[in-house]
Amino acid sequence: MDLMKGEEINLDELLQAQAYVWNFTFRHIGSMSLKCAVELQIPDIIHNHGRPISISDLALAVGIHRSKILYLDRLMRILVHSGFFAESETDDRQKAYALTPVSRLLRKDNPMSSRPFILAMLEPVFLKPWEYLSGWLQNDDHPSVFISAHGENMWDYAGHEPRMNRFFNDAMASDGLVAASAVLSKCKGVFEGMKSMVDVGGGTGTITKELAKSFPEMESTVFDLPHVVDGLQGSRNLKYVGGNMLEEVPHGDIVMLKWILHDWSDQDCVKILERCKEAIENKEKGGKVIIIEMVIGNEDECVETQTKLFFDMQMMVCPDGKERNEQQWRKLFCDAGYTHYNIYNILGLRSLIELFP
Repeated sequence: MDLMKGEEINLDELLQAQAYVWNFTFRHIGSMSLKCAVELQIPDIIHNHGRPISISDLALAVGIHRSKILYLDRLMRILVHSGFFAESETDDRQKAYALTPVSRLLRKDNPMSSRPFILAMLEPVFLKPWEYLSGWLQNDDHPSVFISAHGENMWDYAGHEPRMNRFFNDAMASDGLVAASAVLSKCKGVFEGMKSMVDVGGGTGTITKELAKSFPEMESTVFDLPHVVDGLQGSRNLKYVGGNMLEEVPHGDIVMLKWILHDWSDQDCVKILERCKEAIENKEKGGKVIIIEMVIGNEDECVETQTKLFFDMQMMVCPDGKERNEQQWRKLFCDAGYTHYNIYNILGLRSLIELFP
């Protein structure tokens, strides 16, 4: 039987292509297996054990029924292959598992844990819109895929769904300490000499709290939607203010936008940047906007490029935003009336952009 009439078949290429397609088809299994391990608190159990833990002891600690230990073994196998755990043997030659540098980011007791981010991004409310993507692309019924799936945009949905609001804010807060550590280690100079700062869309204020500690003479304001900051308590040089950044932003020498603009369309980004420019005080003494975002095209490794492109698709499907390259950032800055900027590519996947009016 001539299965591919008119085409010359290279069987090895065909089989390799099939394997590649199957691998990409099942990539969600990796993330969902990771979510399962985090929900079962496996990284915490291994850490608290103090040494590599046998599969039988792990099953007992997790509460796995003895009839399902083999299934736990298969879950751990794929996570070992993915680099989240390391495999060894106990003295009596049982299979045992230890943490790796990556899995340390999955522990609940690690203040820089990625656990809240994993649980938030793999929450069903964020996964459901992907089922609507192809249909959304073929019509103009809704301005975003999230609206096609849930009937309203992400921000309105979070406003009346406490679970999603909590998951999202916890995810952003978990990243705040990592970002603060990187900024204070590598870019501390961009804050020096400034008397006030406003963190626009700052959520619960994790990064701002760290900056407020490092710059006790700088007055810091966390600015976000009223339902986000409601009930949050400030400190001597930190306060919380509710409002809408598309309408008005509190004044400060520095206006910071950490992981905000990628959530929004170009048109809305220009509006936000215009409001931020109006809020900058002491323009003649270095007042500025500080942006922490990805810049597509400045990465060296393939995995970094793919991660940024994954983020871009996530922004497209959920908040109707996007990740941008430097040319796209430059256009936004020019359209909003800014004069010049500096990009510091020293924060891992993200960059710090210093933007001047």
